[in-house]
Amino acid sequence: MQINILTDAEVALLKQTLASARNIVVCCHKSPDGDAVGSSLAWAEFLAQGARSEEQGTRECAEGEGRKVSVVLPDAAPDFLHWMPGFQQVMRFDKKPDEVKALFADADLVCCMDFNTTSRTDELQEVLDGCKAPKILIDHHLSPDIDTVMSISHPDASSTCELVFRIINQLGGFEVMTANCASNLYCGLMTDTGAFAYNSSRPEVFYVVSQLLSKGINKDRIYNRVYHSMSIHALRLRSYVIFKKMQVVEQLHAAFFSITKAEMKRFHFIRGDAEGLVNEPLKIKGMKLSISLREDTEKPNLILVSLRSSHGFHCEEMARRFFNGGGHEDASGGRLYCSMEEAEQIALTAIMEYKQELKG
Repeated sequence: MQINILTDAEVALLKQTLASARNIVVCCHKSPDGDAVGSSLAWAEFLAQGARSEEQGTRECAEGEGRKVSVVLPDAAPDFLHWMPGFQQVMRFDKKPDEVKALFADADLVCCMDFNTTSRTDELQEVLDGCKAPKILIDHHLSPDIDTVMSISHPDASSTCELVFRIINQLGGFEVMTANCASNLYCGLMTDTGAFAYNSSRPEVFYVVSQLLSKGINKDRIYNRVYHSMSIHALRLRSYVIFKKMQVVEQLHAAFFSITKAEMKRFHFIRGDAEGLVNEPLKIKGMKLSISLREDTEKPNLILVSLRSSHGFHCEEMARRFFNGGGHEDASGGRLYCSMEEAEQIALTAIMEYKQELKG
Protein backbone atom coordinates (compact mmCIF):
# COMPACT_ATOMS: atom_id res chain seq x y z
CA MET A 1 0.00 0.00 0.00
CA GLN A 2 1.49 3.31 -1.11
CA ILE A 3 0.40 6.34 0.92
CA ASN A 4 2.74 8.90 -0.64
CA ILE A 5 1.12 10.44 -3.71
CA LEU A 6 3.72 13.04 -4.73
CA THR A 7 6.91 12.38 -6.66
CA ASP A 8 10.18 13.74 -5.29
CA ALA A 9 10.02 16.51 -7.89
CA GLU A 10 6.47 17.41 -6.85
CA VAL A 11 7.46 17.50 -3.18
CA ALA A 12 10.31 19.87 -4.02
CA LEU A 13 8.05 22.11 -6.10
CA LEU A 14 5.34 22.21 -3.45
CA LYS A 15 7.83 23.05 -0.70
CA GLN A 16 9.38 25.79 -2.82
CA THR A 17 5.98 27.26 -3.69
CA LEU A 18 4.76 27.28 -0.11
CA ALA A 19 8.03 28.59 1.34
CA SER A 20 7.82 31.83 -0.61
CA ALA A 21 4.15 32.54 0.16
CA ARG A 22 3.14 34.92 2.94
CA ASN A 23 -0.45 35.79 1.99
CA ILE A 24 -2.36 32.64 1.08
CA VAL A 25 -6.02 32.29 0.15
CA VAL A 26 -7.64 28.86 0.39
CA CYS A 27 -10.95 28.58 -1.47
CA CYS A 28 -13.47 25.93 -2.48
CA HIS A 29 -16.57 25.46 -4.63
CA LYS A 30 -20.06 26.94 -4.40
CA SER A 31 -22.49 25.27 -1.98
CA PRO A 32 -19.56 23.87 -0.01
CA ASP A 33 -20.00 20.38 1.42
CA GLY A 34 -18.11 18.59 4.15
CA ASP A 35 -15.19 17.70 1.90
CA ALA A 36 -14.81 21.25 0.58
CA VAL A 37 -14.98 22.83 4.03
CA GLY A 38 -12.96 20.11 5.76
CA SER A 39 -10.13 20.09 3.24
CA SER A 40 -9.97 23.90 3.19
CA LEU A 41 -9.87 24.27 6.97
CA ALA A 42 -7.36 21.44 7.45
CA TRP A 43 -5.03 22.66 4.70
CA ALA A 44 -5.23 26.23 6.01
CA GLU A 45 -4.32 25.09 9.52
CA PHE A 46 -1.36 23.12 8.18
CA LEU A 47 -0.11 26.11 6.19
CA ALA A 48 -0.48 28.47 9.13
CA GLN A 49 1.12 26.07 11.58
CA GLY A 50 4.05 24.95 9.46
CA ALA A 51 5.12 21.45 8.45
CA ARG A 52 7.93 19.55 10.14
CA SER A 53 10.27 17.70 7.86
CA GLU A 54 10.48 14.04 8.75
CA GLU A 55 13.88 13.72 7.15
CA GLN A 56 15.66 16.63 8.82
CA GLY A 57 13.51 17.36 11.86
CA THR A 58 13.45 21.06 10.98
CA ARG A 59 10.66 23.34 9.83
CA GLU A 60 10.45 23.36 6.07
CA CYS A 61 7.84 23.80 3.41
CA ALA A 62 5.69 26.19 5.42
CA GLU A 63 6.87 28.56 8.09
CA GLY A 64 3.78 29.64 9.99
CA GLU A 65 5.35 32.75 11.54
CA GLY A 66 4.41 35.91 9.66
CA ARG A 67 2.08 34.07 7.34
CA LYS A 68 -1.55 34.98 6.77
CA VAL A 69 -3.84 32.18 5.60
CA SER A 70 -7.47 32.99 4.79
CA VAL A 71 -10.27 30.56 3.96
CA VAL A 72 -12.90 31.81 1.51
CA LEU A 73 -16.25 30.18 0.74
CA PRO A 74 -18.27 31.39 -2.26
CA ASP A 75 -21.50 31.14 -0.26
CA ALA A 76 -23.12 29.44 2.73
CA ALA A 77 -22.29 25.97 3.99
CA PRO A 78 -25.02 23.83 5.60
CA ASP A 79 -25.74 24.47 9.26
CA PHE A 80 -24.60 20.97 10.19
CA LEU A 81 -21.02 21.94 9.26
CA HIS A 82 -20.80 25.10 11.33
CA TRP A 83 -19.31 23.21 14.29
CA MET A 84 -16.14 22.41 12.36
CA PRO A 85 -12.97 23.77 14.02
CA GLY A 86 -11.98 27.06 12.41
CA PHE A 87 -15.30 27.55 10.62
CA GLN A 88 -16.06 30.82 12.42
CA GLN A 89 -12.98 32.39 10.84
CA VAL A 90 -13.96 31.69 7.21
CA MET A 91 -15.03 34.56 4.96
CA ARG A 92 -17.97 34.30 2.57
CA PHE A 93 -17.81 36.05 -0.78
CA ASP A 94 -21.58 36.52 -0.96
CA LYS A 95 -21.51 38.33 2.39
CA LYS A 96 -18.24 40.30 2.16
CA PRO A 97 -17.33 40.63 -1.53
CA ASP A 98 -15.06 43.66 -1.10
CA GLU A 99 -13.05 42.06 1.70
CA VAL A 100 -12.66 38.86 -0.30
CA LYS A 101 -11.55 40.78 -3.39
CA ALA A 102 -8.91 42.49 -1.25
CA LEU A 103 -7.65 39.12 0.00
CA PHE A 104 -7.20 37.86 -3.56
CA ALA A 105 -5.56 41.12 -4.62
CA ASP A 106 -2.97 40.78 -1.84
CA ALA A 107 -2.48 37.01 -2.23
CA ASP A 108 0.82 35.58 -3.39
CA LEU A 109 -0.64 32.06 -3.49
CA VAL A 110 -4.15 30.65 -3.98
CA CYS A 111 -5.04 27.07 -3.07
CA CYS A 112 -8.06 25.67 -4.92
CA MET A 113 -9.69 22.87 -2.96
CA ASP A 114 -12.19 20.28 -4.17
CA PHE A 115 -13.13 21.75 -7.56
CA ASN A 116 -11.83 21.07 -11.05
CA THR A 117 -12.87 24.26 -12.85
CA THR A 118 -13.31 27.83 -11.66
CA SER A 119 -16.90 27.89 -12.92
CA ARG A 120 -17.77 25.77 -9.87
CA THR A 121 -17.09 28.79 -7.67
CA ASP A 122 -20.05 30.64 -9.26
CA GLU A 123 -19.84 34.41 -8.69
CA LEU A 124 -16.37 34.08 -7.16
CA GLN A 125 -15.11 32.87 -10.55
CA GLU A 126 -14.42 36.35 -11.92
CA VAL A 127 -12.28 37.20 -8.89
CA LEU A 128 -10.48 33.87 -8.99
CA ASP A 129 -9.80 34.02 -12.73
CA GLY A 130 -8.56 37.59 -12.43
CA CYS A 131 -6.18 36.84 -9.56
CA LYS A 132 -2.55 36.97 -10.72
CA ALA A 133 -1.19 34.91 -7.84
CA PRO A 134 0.04 31.39 -8.63
CA LYS A 135 -2.48 28.65 -7.87
CA ILE A 136 -2.26 25.15 -6.46
CA LEU A 137 -5.06 22.67 -7.08
CA ILE A 138 -5.89 19.80 -4.72
CA ASP A 139 -8.90 17.88 -6.01
CA HIS A 140 -10.38 14.49 -6.82
CA HIS A 141 -12.80 15.33 -9.64
CA LEU A 142 -12.36 14.28 -13.25
CA SER A 143 -10.87 16.51 -15.96
CA PRO A 144 -9.20 19.38 -14.03
CA ASP A 145 -9.21 22.63 -16.00
CA ILE A 146 -7.51 25.32 -13.92
CA ASP A 147 -4.29 27.19 -14.74
CA THR A 148 -1.97 26.24 -11.88
CA VAL A 149 1.69 25.98 -10.97
CA MET A 150 0.87 22.61 -9.45
CA SER A 151 -2.15 20.36 -9.88
CA ILE A 152 -2.61 17.50 -7.41
CA SER A 153 -5.55 15.73 -9.01
CA HIS A 154 -6.47 12.14 -8.17
CA PRO A 155 -9.99 11.18 -9.31
CA ASP A 156 -9.57 7.74 -7.75
CA ALA A 157 -9.34 9.27 -4.26
CA SER A 158 -12.34 9.08 -1.97
CA SER A 159 -12.22 12.77 -1.20
CA THR A 160 -10.06 15.86 -1.27
CA CYS A 161 -9.64 15.39 2.48
CA GLU A 162 -7.96 12.04 1.83
CA LEU A 163 -5.53 13.80 -0.51
CA VAL A 164 -4.85 16.58 2.00
CA PHE A 165 -4.00 14.05 4.69
CA ARG A 166 -1.65 12.16 2.38
CA ILE A 167 0.08 15.38 1.30
CA ILE A 168 0.48 16.63 4.87
CA ASN A 169 1.78 13.22 5.89
CA GLN A 170 4.29 13.13 3.03
CA LEU A 171 5.51 16.62 3.90
CA GLY A 172 6.20 15.50 7.46
CA GLY A 173 3.24 17.24 9.05
CA PHE A 174 1.51 14.28 10.68
CA GLU A 175 3.54 14.57 13.88
CA VAL A 176 2.23 18.07 14.57
CA MET A 177 -1.30 17.52 13.20
CA THR A 178 -3.88 18.63 15.77
CA ALA A 179 -7.12 16.89 16.70
CA ASN A 180 -8.98 19.83 15.15
CA CYS A 181 -7.24 19.33 11.82
CA ALA A 182 -7.88 15.59 11.99
CA SER A 183 -11.57 16.15 12.80
CA ASN A 184 -11.99 18.36 9.75
CA LEU A 185 -10.32 15.78 7.53
CA TYR A 186 -12.40 12.94 8.93
CA CYS A 187 -15.63 14.90 8.44
CA GLY A 188 -14.83 15.54 4.79
CA LEU A 189 -13.81 11.96 4.15
CA MET A 190 -16.92 10.65 5.89
CA THR A 191 -19.38 12.91 4.08
CA ASP A 192 -17.90 12.41 0.61
CA THR A 193 -18.25 8.64 0.95
CA GLY A 194 -21.75 8.66 2.45
CA ALA A 195 -20.36 7.50 5.79
CA PHE A 196 -18.15 5.01 3.89
CA ALA A 197 -21.04 3.56 1.88
CA TYR A 198 -19.39 4.21 -1.49
CA ASN A 199 -16.06 5.13 -3.09
CA SER A 200 -14.23 3.89 -0.03
CA SER A 201 -13.18 0.31 -0.76
CA ARG A 202 -9.45 0.96 -1.09
CA PRO A 203 -7.26 0.07 1.91
CA GLU A 204 -5.67 3.54 1.75
CA VAL A 205 -8.98 5.09 2.84
CA PHE A 206 -9.13 3.16 6.09
CA TYR A 207 -5.43 3.63 6.73
CA VAL A 208 -6.08 7.37 6.63
CA VAL A 209 -9.06 6.92 8.96
CA SER A 210 -6.96 4.92 11.41
CA GLN A 211 -4.32 7.64 11.47
CA LEU A 212 -6.93 10.34 12.05
CA LEU A 213 -8.40 8.32 14.91
CA SER A 214 -4.95 8.15 16.48
CA LYS A 215 -5.16 11.93 16.90
CA GLY A 216 -7.99 11.52 19.40
CA ILE A 217 -10.93 12.58 17.26
CA ASN A 218 -14.45 11.55 18.29
CA LYS A 219 -15.85 9.93 15.15
CA ASP A 220 -19.25 9.21 16.74
CA ARG A 221 -19.71 12.84 17.70
CA ILE A 222 -18.75 13.94 14.19
CA TYR A 223 -21.27 11.50 12.69
CA ASN A 224 -24.05 12.71 14.97
CA ARG A 225 -23.32 16.37 14.27
CA VAL A 226 -23.60 15.75 10.54
CA TYR A 227 -26.29 13.09 10.19
CA HIS A 228 -28.35 13.41 13.38
CA SER A 229 -28.91 17.16 13.46
CA MET A 230 -31.93 17.34 11.16
CA SER A 231 -34.85 19.63 11.94
CA ILE A 232 -38.45 18.42 12.05
CA HIS A 233 -39.10 20.41 8.88
CA ALA A 234 -36.22 18.73 7.05
CA LEU A 235 -37.42 15.25 7.99
CA ARG A 236 -40.95 16.07 6.86
CA LEU A 237 -39.61 17.42 3.56
CA ARG A 238 -37.77 14.17 2.96
CA SER A 239 -40.83 12.10 3.77
CA TYR A 240 -42.94 14.22 1.43
CA VAL A 241 -40.46 13.89 -1.43
CA ILE A 242 -40.20 10.10 -1.11
CA PHE A 243 -43.96 9.61 -0.76
CA LYS A 244 -45.29 12.22 -3.18
CA LYS A 245 -42.56 13.26 -5.60
CA MET A 246 -40.36 10.27 -6.34
CA GLN A 247 -40.98 8.86 -9.81
CA VAL A 248 -39.65 5.37 -10.38
CA VAL A 249 -38.98 3.81 -13.78
CA GLU A 250 -38.95 0.28 -12.43
CA GLN A 251 -38.02 -1.57 -15.60
CA LEU A 252 -34.92 0.62 -15.97
CA HIS A 253 -33.97 0.61 -12.27
CA ALA A 254 -34.01 4.43 -12.18
CA ALA A 255 -35.79 7.15 -10.23
CA PHE A 256 -35.97 10.93 -10.11
CA PHE A 257 -37.70 13.56 -8.04
CA SER A 258 -38.11 17.32 -8.01
CA ILE A 259 -38.36 19.96 -5.29
CA THR A 260 -39.84 23.35 -6.16
CA LYS A 261 -39.39 26.68 -4.39
CA ALA A 262 -43.01 26.53 -3.25
CA GLU A 263 -42.37 23.15 -1.62
CA MET A 264 -39.20 24.41 0.02
CA LYS A 265 -41.11 27.35 1.44
CA ARG A 266 -43.83 25.04 2.71
CA PHE A 267 -41.28 22.98 4.63
CA HIS A 268 -39.18 25.95 5.84
CA PHE A 269 -36.19 24.81 3.79
CA ILE A 270 -32.69 25.90 4.76
CA ARG A 271 -29.43 24.94 3.06
CA GLY A 272 -28.51 21.37 3.84
CA ASP A 273 -32.06 20.09 4.33
CA ALA A 274 -31.87 18.10 1.08
CA GLU A 275 -28.33 16.85 1.71
CA GLY A 276 -28.11 13.15 0.86
CA LEU A 277 -31.75 12.93 -0.22
CA VAL A 278 -30.68 11.85 -3.71
CA ASN A 279 -29.29 8.64 -2.19
CA GLU A 280 -32.65 7.48 -0.82
CA PRO A 281 -34.02 5.91 -4.05
CA LEU A 282 -30.87 3.78 -4.28
CA LYS A 283 -32.11 1.92 -1.21
CA ILE A 284 -34.68 0.23 -3.45
CA LYS A 285 -33.51 -3.25 -4.39
CA GLY A 286 -31.75 -3.24 -7.75
CA MET A 287 -31.92 0.54 -8.23
CA LYS A 288 -29.06 1.84 -10.37
CA LEU A 289 -29.73 5.56 -10.81
CA SER A 290 -31.23 8.40 -8.82
CA ILE A 291 -31.64 12.00 -10.02
CA SER A 292 -32.57 14.98 -7.84
CA LEU A 293 -33.92 18.19 -9.40
CA ARG A 294 -34.19 21.22 -7.12
CA GLU A 295 -35.08 24.79 -7.96
CA ASP A 296 -32.52 27.36 -6.86
CA THR A 297 -33.90 29.49 -4.05
CA GLU A 298 -32.61 32.75 -5.54
CA LYS A 299 -32.20 32.53 -9.32
CA PRO A 300 -35.26 31.90 -11.53
CA ASN A 301 -35.22 29.01 -14.01
CA LEU A 302 -32.12 27.48 -12.45
CA ILE A 303 -32.41 23.81 -11.55
CA LEU A 304 -29.72 22.21 -9.39
CA VAL A 305 -29.15 18.58 -10.35
CA SER A 306 -27.60 15.74 -8.35
CA LEU A 307 -27.04 12.22 -9.67
CA ARG A 308 -26.08 9.05 -7.85
CA SER A 309 -25.58 5.58 -9.28
CA SER A 310 -24.67 2.04 -8.27
CA HIS A 311 -24.57 -1.58 -9.45
CA GLY A 312 -22.07 -0.83 -12.20
CA PHE A 313 -23.88 2.07 -13.84
CA HIS A 314 -21.84 5.29 -13.87
CA CYS A 315 -23.70 8.60 -13.92
CA GLU A 316 -20.82 10.98 -14.72
CA GLU A 317 -21.26 10.76 -18.49
CA MET A 318 -25.00 11.40 -18.14
CA ALA A 319 -24.26 14.47 -16.01
CA ARG A 320 -22.01 15.86 -18.75
CA ARG A 321 -24.31 15.04 -21.66
CA PHE A 322 -27.64 16.13 -20.23
CA PHE A 323 -27.08 18.34 -17.19
CA ASN A 324 -24.10 20.60 -17.99
CA GLY A 325 -22.14 18.98 -15.21
CA GLY A 326 -19.84 16.17 -14.21
CA GLY A 327 -18.12 14.82 -11.13
CA HIS A 328 -17.40 11.23 -10.19
CA GLU A 329 -18.45 7.93 -11.73
CA ASP A 330 -21.13 7.30 -9.11
CA ALA A 331 -21.77 10.80 -7.77
CA SER A 332 -22.17 13.77 -10.09
CA GLY A 333 -24.01 17.05 -10.39
CA GLY A 334 -25.04 19.70 -12.85
CA ARG A 335 -27.34 22.61 -13.66
CA LEU A 336 -30.23 23.23 -15.99
CA TYR A 337 -31.49 26.65 -17.04
CA CYS A 338 -35.15 25.94 -17.63
CA SER A 339 -38.48 25.37 -15.90
CA MET A 340 -38.98 22.43 -13.56
CA GLU A 341 -41.35 20.82 -16.07
CA GLU A 342 -38.65 20.96 -18.72
CA ALA A 343 -36.07 19.64 -16.26
CA GLU A 344 -38.24 16.64 -15.44
CA GLN A 345 -38.58 15.88 -19.14
CA ILE A 346 -34.80 16.11 -19.59
CA ALA A 347 -34.31 13.70 -16.69
CA LEU A 348 -36.72 11.22 -18.23
CA THR A 349 -35.06 11.61 -21.64
CA ALA A 350 -31.65 10.97 -20.07
CA ILE A 351 -32.92 7.82 -18.40
CA MET A 352 -34.38 6.53 -21.65
CA GLU A 353 -31.15 7.33 -23.50
CA TYR A 354 -29.32 4.91 -21.21
CA LYS A 355 -32.06 2.29 -21.09
CA GLN A 356 -29.80 -0.50 -22.35
CA GLU A 357 -27.21 0.11 -19.65
CA LEU A 358 -29.84 0.55 -16.94
CA LYS A 359 -31.93 -2.43 -17.97
CA GLY A 360 -29.07 -4.90 -17.95
